Amino acid sequence: MRHLTISVDDDLADTFDRLVKEKGYENRSEAFRDLLRTAIGDTRIREGAAKHCVGVLSYVYNHHERQLAKRLMTMQHEHHDVTVSTMHAHLDHDNCIETVILRGQTEAVVGFAQAVIAQSGVRHGKFHPIPVEIESPGAKQHNHVHARPQT
Repeated sequence: MRHLTISVDDDLADTFDRLVKEKGYENRSEAFRDLLRTAIGDTRIREGAAKHCVGVLSYVYNHHERQLAKRLMTMQHEHHDVTVSTMHAHLDHDNCIETVILRGQTEAVVGFAQAVIAQSGVRHGKFHPIPVEIESPGAKQHNHVHARPQT
């Protein structure tokens, strides 16, 4: 492990220390590593350097919206290659929240997430992708794929 030394102004250091405490990090180093991983992962996704990713898509929608629930389910079925699992919950008489775990080629996963969020009637959509490296099944005599998060 390498040590890095950085200098920041007092206000930024105080703000960072509050963040460390609020988020429950054990120390500054853990918080800094987490911020770096997030920034590097976001850059890899944005620039197309991450060939594969996993991600969590969450959105709220009004289930009375014309055919929206059916369209969303159809979209998931049409993209069963990237849709791993869906959790659905009712917020009130009108609104539902869904969280979908996605996995696959980054372009397909991001495209699917953006298409869902763009549906008329979907509100508060958020997508959190994480770049991964795919390990082939033959390497360890498994018949399934492993997705290892990139550093």
